[in-house]
Amino acid sequence: MPTILRVLTLNLWSADELMPGRLALVERGLRELAPDVVGLQEVREVPGRQPNTARVLAQACGYSCAFASAARPDHPEDFGVAILSRRAIVEHTAVDLPRPEDSERRVLLSARVETAAGPIWVHTTHLNYRLQDGPQREEQVQTVDAAVAARASDRPQIVMGDFNARPESDEIRWLRGLHPLESGWTWSSTNPYTDRYHFLEPDRRLDYVFVTPARGDGRGRIHACRIVLDRPDANGVWASDHFGVWAEVQLDAG
Repeated sequence: MPTILRVLTLNLWSADELMPGRLALVERGLRELAPDVVGLQEVREVPGRQPNTARVLAQACGYSCAFASAARPDHPEDFGVAILSRRAIVEHTAVDLPRPEDSERRVLLSARVETAAGPIWVHTTHLNYRLQDGPQREEQVQTVDAAVAARASDRPQIVMGDFNARPESDEIRWLRGLHPLESGWTWSSTNPYTDRYHFLEPDRRLDYVFVTPARGDGRGRIHACRIVLDRPDANGVWASDHFGVWAEVQLDAG
């Protein structure tokens, strides 16, 4: 039987007053979905108020954790991206992406994680969010693509994150992911947390799981992909303003 890796990507959103309930909902989701590797964006740490949200989830659910900060040195809180792994993280590195914003940098976090098929590289990132930032995102995805190409091997690589771009955009066409045929909105008007950003276009697919090209023997084949963490709890609390994306990826020959 081939080795299947279960992966999940989720933008955790800001550290607001609902964060304890939202983290509890994400924790329950991780326990139910049992992903092997998780890519997280908008990971937050507020001194004296909120511990690093990725490390909180990792400790609660038994994952290894790698974190890369995207905050400017003078920012009052830390935030960035993280990778959680059920097995050991052998090594990890982060690179700055081009065209950062005034208030924050954009980074790509890459981690080599152990799997039943041997170590593989996984990556997570969070690109510029404004609708007019297409040219910036185009430069950013080329840096992501170069980082993946530099680690080419016989095993698939996985790139996850919040790319803040529709599937038909030039920056996503560059990366060319495989997704379900339905709309796949991960930024949806059904989620009341998106109301705060009414100036942004609603109902868009912004979050993706990309896999390097599949091989003839099945390596890199996507067996399943779906939207997750897209329902509120009994108290009306949602996990984030984004929905998560779940995928099952084949790592070795079938």
